[in-house]
Amino acid sequence: MDARRDLLGEYPLLAQVSAPSTDKDAYIPIHPGAAAFFDGDQKSFFDKHGDQLFYGSMLLGSLTSLLAGIWKFMARNSEQPETRPLNRLYALTDEITKARSGAELGTIEQNIDAILRVELAKSASGELETSETAALGLATHRLEYLISRRRIELDSHNTPARA
Repeated sequence: MDARRDLLGEYPLLAQVSAPSTDKDAYIPIHPGAAAFFDGDQKSFFDKHGDQLFYGSMLLGSLTSLLAGIWKFMARNSEQPETRPLNRLYALTDEITKARSGAELGTIEQNIDAILRVELAKSASGELETSETAALGLATHRLEYLISRRRIELDSHNTPARA
């Protein structure tokens, strides 16, 4: 229809070509797609499906976040509370206060080193969160303080009094 004006000079017969009637009571009904084209009401893909794409992406994103949260909750801590490293380190405080010799304190230090070795390997591989690593550091410093204090107590009891 747009090229008709350009071709009208060469082909005068094209003057009789016109847009079909878009009336509903026309003798020959026009196709709905052609009626939309002639009326200028053609919708693009995004005009037709824009809402579905918008709400679908929001729903998919929300659903993905929900599933990720559920996954994180389900796989969070499969360890028993007694086997968690912070609880194991905390349990060593009683052993430190009850230690009767430097050898026992040395054994406790080896236990601490073993726990830390495993946890540092987890941290290096990305299995351990930074907050857990920081908590392990604080617990370790506390245990070192308790061990040094207990060593001082043991040394003061073992040292004979001078007259």
